Amino acid sequence: MKANMGANDRIIRVVAGVVMLLFGFITHSWWGAVGVVPLLTAAIGFCPLYTVLGISTCGGCDADQKPGKSASRLS
Repeated sequence: MKANMGANDRIIRVVAGVVMLLFGFITHSWWGAVGVVPLLTAAIGFCPLYTVLGISTCGGCDADQKPGKSASRLS
């Protein structure tokens, strides 16, 4: 698993995850547990959906290391 999330993406996910958890706690709803998903993806820096879609928000990655790009070129 290569990191495919940048710092801003991770911060947004942490904030969104905490808000979802708090909302679920305040409303006594188990739907707040959905907030665990963005917190986990932010903690590990990897989003499986980004891999499927070929997206990477990490600015430190080379173009060849981004998901969906081939590391070897046939030119």
